[in-house]
Amino acid sequence: MQKILIQLFIGTLLLLSCSQKQTQAEEKGIDTLPMLITQIQKCSRLYGTEVHIHKIITHSDTKAIKGSFLQKAFSIELPMSDRKVAIPLDLTVKAWVDFSNFSSENIKKNKEKIEIILPDPTITLTATKINHKDIKQHVSFVRSDFSNDELYAYAQKGKQAAMNDVAQLNIIPKAQANVAQTIIPMIKQMGYDEKDITISFRKEFSPKDILQLIQMPNDEKMHTP
Repeated sequence: MQKILIQLFIGTLLLLSCSQKQTQAEEKGIDTLPMLITQIQKCSRLYGTEVHIHKIITHSDTKAIKGSFLQKAFSIELPMSDRKVAIPLDLTVKAWVDFSNFSSENIKKNKEKIEIILPDPTITLTATKINHKDIKQHVSFVRSDFSNDELYAYAQKGKQAAMNDVAQLNIIPKAQANVAQTIIPMIKQMGYDEKDITISFRKEFSPKDILQLIQMPNDEKMHTP
């Protein structure tokens, strides 16, 4: 009888111990979520990827005489009046995620699985460089050289065209993958297995969506082609 009582006592202790561990684990699961949110918020602006774009901007025009004859408009190009220019343009584009407003709404949990829904990324043109020494011009003798204002205007159009091409560069998945490399170790520290962690954006961004994510410097506007 004494042996049976001892076994029952040990069994009771084991049950109490398991119950206590389960309760602690549950409490730990509840407590780690605010900690995780705080840690991710500390990332603030996390740059995911950087892309360098090299583009040659070209422009050509000719001088023409325009008028009308017998109520019909005409335009006659003058011979030997063409102008051509090629402007080398280098741009640096970065994609980043702002975690300052990250909250529990960005987290989905299903038992041991957890999904982090990243805030919408921002794509920023961080640097533009025109190599003035490598600008090539061909100007006929009857025409004047390109003015600085004209060169600037062509470069601006080229910059716009280059940024329109960003939507085709697969920049968002690259940013997502690189941001995940920073976020996943934080989540693993909270006790999650990497196989149970998913890092995603709220949607798959189309090329048109990506154009809306682009932030141009100096209050420049991004125009959809």
